Amino acid sequence: MLIPPALAEGATLIAVDQVRHAANGSLHPKRKAELGQFMTPVPVARFMAALFAETPERARLLDAGAGVGSLTAAFMDRFGPSWVQVAAYEVDPTMVEFLRGTLARFEGSRFDGKLIQRDFIQDAVYNIKLGRMRQGFTHAIMNPPYKKINSGSSHRALLRAVGLETVNLYTAFVGLAIELMAPGGELVAIIPRSFCNGPYYKPFREWVFARASLDHLHLFDSRTSAFTDDAVLQENVIIKLVRGKKQGLVTITSSSNTSFSDLRAHAYPFSQIVHEGDPQRFIHIPSSPTHGSLDSVPLATCSLDELGLAVSTGPVVDFRLKEYLRAEPTPDSVPLLYPTHFSGGGLAWPRQSKKPNALVDAPETRKWMFPVGFYTVVRRFSSKEEPRRIVAHVVDPGMFGTNVLGFENHLNVFHSRKHGLDQDTAYGLSAFLNSTAVDEYFRRFSGHTQVNATDLRLLRYPTLTELRQLGEWARRAGRPAQMQIDEQVESLHGRRQNR
Repeated sequence: MLIPPALAEGATLIAVDQVRHAANGSLHPKRKAELGQFMTPVPVARFMAALFAETPERARLLDAGAGVGSLTAAFMDRFGPSWVQVAAYEVDPTMVEFLRGTLARFEGSRFDGKLIQRDFIQDAVYNIKLGRMRQGFTHAIMNPPYKKINSGSSHRALLRAVGLETVNLYTAFVGLAIELMAPGGELVAIIPRSFCNGPYYKPFREWVFARASLDHLHLFDSRTSAFTDDAVLQENVIIKLVRGKKQGLVTITSSSNTSFSDLRAHAYPFSQIVHEGDPQRFIHIPSSPTHGSLDSVPLATCSLDELGLAVSTGPVVDFRLKEYLRAEPTPDSVPLLYPTHFSGGGLAWPRQSKKPNALVDAPETRKWMFPVGFYTVVRRFSSKEEPRRIVAHVVDPGMFGTNVLGFENHLNVFHSRKHGLDQDTAYGLSAFLNSTAVDEYFRRFSGHTQVNATDLRLLRYPTLTELRQLGEWARRAGRPAQMQIDEQVESLHGRRQNR
């Protein structure tokens, strides 16, 4: 017998959440990591189900990577009066038993729950290749596994067979689910934010935008909010896609946590989310109408190419050059700079740490070195909850008594044709990149803690004249405070506006 909605909300969803806690406790942490899946708390599941449109008469629901069935239960909580057919995929034996019990709670004449213990990627590709999609799913609600797909794996080969090139299980699940949807079918998923930018996810973004409209994105203010029970330090978003719908406005919502008590909502033109003419199709997620756009960054007008500058990842991969690394400088070595050498706004070299300080100058290493000069460097990684995402520093050649030096792979290096910058440009770049406006923009633009050279190439920068003015000020100021940097950038911007 179908459980009435009121009872489902009061009893069934609570019971399913208790099952989720029990299942979570029965899984070994290593097994969780192997599966790459973390189960959805009931408040998040309810919010996801609420994003679907009006109650359908008949629903064909896909729940791939169903776990204990929390998302299906939330869907039934909302759409119980409808006739619902569910395809729930799950391969872990422990989860299967819990999922079987969840589906049994909804057994009745208007519910057809099918538990499928097969690999979703294999099954989906098989159905797509053979054209066995039947009517297609009207709804999909998903918390897909999050795990990298090796380039030589069977999953990668299967995905390529249907034209989907992607590097992670979560994008594979979403991409295949979209292909399995009926026209007008709605997909709601909670997934990592990493798909929004970066070259590796470009084919996935193109796949999605060719098939569906982006209707809704939800952000959590804290990285730990969505999966608190598993202490997942991963920025997640909830996304809603509609198969075959003409792209319209995109609703962006955000909340402090999973209570959704302070929900904030704004609608944006798609052109503000995916910029026209951007070949990478990066997804920008503003947090309010006045933030998140490059237009909100003072002085940001020029590309690096227009400035005659470039940024590259540090070329020294230390584990490949182990025999040439030195803990301390030697007569036959040159400085090797790591992120650990930069702290407190300055450069400390050599430095006592686990990292080496020097690289032997030899024919085998020379091609990885830069001529000594002024450079601006940005760390590629920040810690999970660090207050700043972009942290820039200046390398001053006066610290070294050599003609060349090395930059380790965890640094991004701004240069001019593989040579140093003029002094004021280097200091100006550092000050601009350390401004609050740039950091806030980058946080909206990129959901992960990694700062890639590609991301920095896509930023806009002040003119060379403005960079040099900013750099001259920064050198005189010594180590300016954040407020001073922001005021100086705004001041230069004001002068430009008044010309």
